Amino acid sequence: MVCNLSTRLMNICVASFCKVQQLEKAEAVIIDAIRLGTLPNVVTYNTLVAAYCRFVDLDAGYSILSRMKEADIHPDVVTYNSLIAGASNHFLLSRCFDLFEEMIKVGISPDVWSYNTIMHCFFRLGKPEEANKVFHNIVMNKLSPCSTTFNTMFNGLCKNGYSDNALSLFRHIKRHGFIPQLITYNILIDGLCKAGRLQAARMVLKELGKSNLSPNASTYTTVMKYCFRSGKFEEGIEIFHEMKNKGYTYDAFSYCTVSSAFVKRGRLEEAYRCFELMVEKGIELDIVSYNILVNMYCIDGRLEEVYDLLYEIEQAGFQCDEYTHTALIDGLCRAGNFDGALCHLKYMDTLGFDSNLVAYNCMVDRLCKAGYIDDAFKLFTKMDPRDCITYTSMVHNLCKERRFLTASKVLLACLNQGMKVFRPTQRVVIKGLRSSGLYSESRKLESKIKLARVFQYL
Repeated sequence: MVCNLSTRLMNICVASFCKVQQLEKAEAVIIDAIRLGTLPNVVTYNTLVAAYCRFVDLDAGYSILSRMKEADIHPDVVTYNSLIAGASNHFLLSRCFDLFEEMIKVGISPDVWSYNTIMHCFFRLGKPEEANKVFHNIVMNKLSPCSTTFNTMFNGLCKNGYSDNALSLFRHIKRHGFIPQLITYNILIDGLCKAGRLQAARMVLKELGKSNLSPNASTYTTVMKYCFRSGKFEEGIEIFHEMKNKGYTYDAFSYCTVSSAFVKRGRLEEAYRCFELMVEKGIELDIVSYNILVNMYCIDGRLEEVYDLLYEIEQAGFQCDEYTHTALIDGLCRAGNFDGALCHLKYMDTLGFDSNLVAYNCMVDRLCKAGYIDDAFKLFTKMDPRDCITYTSMVHNLCKERRFLTASKVLLACLNQGMKVFRPTQRVVIKGLRSSGLYSESRKLESKIKLARVFQYL
């Protein structure tokens, strides 16, 4: 009785130290307990296995098995589940399957959590057929699938391009008594939206509304975001108002999503109103919210207020990021202050961001649109790195100036870098070369484009 109580107390102490990543202290507890005559059990070692796998690496977790053997304690299904989960979390997917086979060889029967992890691994490897076989193995072995099993299936099918299958499976198991959780609905709604199935996503959202579950901010924001991305602006606003009128919880991200959509449509008054509502609801602004507000002020020509806002950001304890500075550079360009924008771009280079590519792309595009094509081209030649947006913008604007030969050279350089300029822009260059009588350059460019497409599909 005393021994059992002591072992349980030791396990609680070990688990507590493991949770706060104090593994040395957890090991010290075990050593002290052994000295006092309290021996560890399989729960003790399983706690260590899970902690080492999570906070160190898989090999460290697997080394615990030899210690268990020395103590004459046999690993159980929890031991191997922790190892398999550790391998999965460290992206060692092949090790997951090796550990699964090892578990079976030593006579330990997998449980539903073993199968859940293996199923997840197959989905991550892009093998939905194998994952589906694992799912059927759960049923064939008469193991009761849990909500995680079904959610893993729905998430994996959606991410592998089988959103219709995920929806069909959802309908089937629901008819047979499955009670979905909110996370289940959110997984399906997100998967359907990403597949462009907005109507189906709306139907699932309505089903959620009729259930005893309450949609959260993530649910509605997901649908809103994809409505805006697919150009269905009014439908996205309708979702926002529905969310607001029904009194569901919404957060800063929801408001930011709607504000950004209003800004893109040039409806600044409504975008400002969204921010006023955020303040009224007591939602604190984060750096994303501030960036959208900076962008709105820049578009609205309120540059003096932008600098006040930058000071407010610092006072709130946030650091201006590359998006904050890019918005300011864009605002300076809109106001015609290109010298100021270039100075700020140089200052941005000193701040040590991972990439200022978006800011450079913005500067090049704004210079071109203002008619300073030579200055834009000069900046373009100094840029490193560049992306397909950089090349497309430069080629497009060179074509607008009827400088088709230069545009073709930029396009060729883009293709040689393994990138591609948007096809409508490619066609404009070819057509421009022909209209200028540069047939040889046109044929050379067409040949290069065809070759690039071949390599793209290999």
